[in-house]
Amino acid sequence: MKSRTSEPSDGLGPFPAGQDFSLVLGGPLFQLLIRAHLADDTLMLVRQRIILISLLVWLPLLVLSTLEGQLLGGSVTVPFLLDMEAHVRFLVAMPLLIAAELVVHRRMRSVVKVFLERHLIPESAMTRFDAAIASAFRLRNSVSAEVLLVAFVYLVGILIVWQHYIALDTVTWYATPSVDGSELSLAGMWYGYVSLPIFQFLLCRWYFRLFIWARFLWQVSRIELSLVPSHPDRLGGLGFLSNTAHAFALLAVAHGALLTGHLAGRIFYLGATLTEFKVEIAATVIFLLCLVFGPLLVFTPQLAQAKRTGRSEFGTLAERYVREFDTKWLRGGAPADEPFVGSADIQSLADLGNSYEVVRSMRLAPVTRDAILQIVVATLAPIVPLALTMMPLEELLKMLVGVVF
Repeated sequence: MKSRTSEPSDGLGPFPAGQDFSLVLGGPLFQLLIRAHLADDTLMLVRQRIILISLLVWLPLLVLSTLEGQLLGGSVTVPFLLDMEAHVRFLVAMPLLIAAELVVHRRMRSVVKVFLERHLIPESAMTRFDAAIASAFRLRNSVSAEVLLVAFVYLVGILIVWQHYIALDTVTWYATPSVDGSELSLAGMWYGYVSLPIFQFLLCRWYFRLFIWARFLWQVSRIELSLVPSHPDRLGGLGFLSNTAHAFALLAVAHGALLTGHLAGRIFYLGATLTEFKVEIAATVIFLLCLVFGPLLVFTPQLAQAKRTGRSEFGTLAERYVREFDTKWLRGGAPADEPFVGSADIQSLADLGNSYEVVRSMRLAPVTRDAILQIVVATLAPIVPLALTMMPLEELLKMLVGVVF
C-alpha cells in the first residue's frame, strides 16, 4: 500500500491516512488535557480525567450544599444527597462519556485503513478520499467549533433547556421556584453555571463528533466505490462498517443513565410513575438508533446499484454456464471417456449457485440485527432498576426468570 499523509490529526504530527482515523484525538480541549498531563496522543490516563472532571463538577456541590444546610435535610423538598438526577449525571453519565472516547478511538481508528485494504476506493478517487479525511480533521480540530459549542451550551442548554424543561418544579437544594423565576442557591449557581455547562459541553461535543463521522461517510459515499456484489459479507465489502456501531455502546449507556436520573427525580419527588414515560423512553431509544445507524444509510444507493448490477451479471454468467452444462451432460455432449462422477463441473455449478445466492441476498445497509439489539439493550439497561418502583424486587425477578426460562 502506498504511504500517504494527510493533515495533522491532533497537532502532534502528520496523520498517516492508511493507518489510523480518530474522531476524538483533536480539538482545543484535547490539547488542554495534554498540556495538563491528563491525556496523551493515545487517550490514556482516562481514569485521571474521569476523577478530576467528576470532582470538579460534583465536589463543590457537596461542599456548598453542606454549608447551606441542604445536604440531607433542611427546608427543601429535594436535598443534595437525595437528588439522584444530579448524581447519575455527574458520577455515572459523565464518566461514561469520557470513557467512551477511548473506546471509540480504539475501535474505529482502522476504518480508513480497511477502505484502502479492501480496494474500495479507486485510484482515480484517492484525492477525493484524502480530501474527505482532511476535512474531517479540520472540523474536529476547529477552535471556533468548540467556542460555538460553549456559547450554545450557555445560551440554549442552560437558559432554555435546563431552566424550563429539566429543572424540578419544586424546592430543591439548587433552586427555589418563585413568581419571577427560580432563585438559585450558592450550590445552584455552581450547578447552573459550571457543572451543568461542563457536562452539556461534553455531551454536545459527542454530537458534534458524530456529525463529523456522518459527514465523512457521506463524502465517501459520493465516491463511486469498487463494491464486489459477491463478497461474502453480503455488503459488497462494506461489512466492516456495521462493526463500528459497537464502538458507541458506552455512549448509549450514558444516554440511558441520563434518562434514568431524569425519570427518577420525577418518580420520587413529583409522584410520577414509570409507565408515564413510555414515550420518552421510546424516543431515547429511537434517537440513539438514528444517531448510530443513520450515518451508515448513506451507502444504501450504491449497495442497491451494486446488487442490481451483480444480479444482472451473475444471471448472465449463470445462464451461460448452465446451458453449457446442460449441453455437455444432459444432451450427450460430454466426451465418452470423461467420467461424470467426480466431475469438477458439478462442484462449479454448486459454487456458482452459492455465489448467486450471496448476490441475491445482499443487504442494502451496513446494519446488523445484533448491532441494533446491542444499542437498544445498552440504552435500556440503566432504566431497568426503575422497574422496582412499580413492583417488589422478588416479583420482578420472578417475571424475568419466567421470560428467560
